[in-house]
Amino acid sequence: MKLPFWRTKSAAPGPRIPTWATPFQSGDGARGYEAQVRDSYLANPVAARAIRLISEGAGGAPLVSNPPGHAALALLASTGFGASGPGLLETLAAQLLLHGNAYVEAATGPDGLPAALFALRPERVTVEADGQGWPAAYLYRAGASVTRYPAQAQGDRAGLLHIRGYHPLDDHYGAGCLGAAAGAVEVHNAAAKWNRALLDNAARPSGALVYQPGDGSSLSPDQFERLRAEMETGFGGAANAGRPMLLEGGLSWQAMSLTPAEMDFARARDTAAREIALAFGVPPLLLGLPGDATYANYKEANVALWRLTLLPLTGRILAALSAHLRHWWPGLEISVDRDAVPALSEDRERLWAQVSAAAFLTDPEKRALLGLEAGR
Repeated sequence: MKLPFWRTKSAAPGPRIPTWATPFQSGDGARGYEAQVRDSYLANPVAARAIRLISEGAGGAPLVSNPPGHAALALLASTGFGASGPGLLETLAAQLLLHGNAYVEAATGPDGLPAALFALRPERVTVEADGQGWPAAYLYRAGASVTRYPAQAQGDRAGLLHIRGYHPLDDHYGAGCLGAAAGAVEVHNAAAKWNRALLDNAARPSGALVYQPGDGSSLSPDQFERLRAEMETGFGGAANAGRPMLLEGGLSWQAMSLTPAEMDFARARDTAAREIALAFGVPPLLLGLPGDATYANYKEANVALWRLTLLPLTGRILAALSAHLRHWWPGLEISVDRDAVPALSEDRERLWAQVSAAAFLTDPEKRALLGLEAGR
């Protein structure tokens, strides 16, 4: 087989360091994946809710298998670590949104069949490429321990499953949504910190302490430092908000006001929140952002979430899992049961009405179009 030119030019064996592992310039300096996760998922309510809305929706999606009622459905519903914690699909969906890569290890039982599926931490996995640039193995580092997983099945042992999003500049790793949402997350977090600081100051802007003695003299350096220290300890912070000051010796307080443009932080936060929702593919209405919050719009936004985000993401995960599990169960196919999704019920009713009105079709043809078996 002739290799593509882009594979043969930079073929280098050994571990392939992912592009996300290299810190990139974003706002106030170099930041990596863990810093982005802390700023977005762990510190930003809009990003956290968007990710949870998608991941929990994917984890709770109704599934159907071919052949029906396959044992693999129980593996996907399991959390992998007892009865608590998120399910496999929920974890994989969150990892693809945040990191752009998801890795699944299959643990086999005494019968040689998969007994559990585990989602590995994607930031701990690196690709080991062969001399021609193709993935040969995956290295999983947890502390001082390094585990090597083959990229392809070797005998009875299946390789590590790698699910990745599209990355236009990387052949081995996918791109998540954190990079696209990083700027909006920083703006939203900065506005929240500014509002918090304003509230700590009794919701009033700061001012200036003006020294105007009658003789035209100025404060000495020691007097200036002592006055500044007394201001910080006696009148700064939330505990001292609104506390009156006693001034003497030519001192006067001059309050500073904010312009309407400076006070328009609500619009800036709403714009940043909408950009965060756009990066993760969630309609802003579902996140409680200002808009036309009517029942019809909310209903359409829920349908759009399923059509444009949940179904493509869940379909990619299930297609990869089905292909991986065919190593043990040939012909297995797992997909989302769209007929059981409440948000898509109107689409199904519309299809049924259109097929029922087609008089030129026979009953078996109508059943085939609706995805029904002949006996149903």
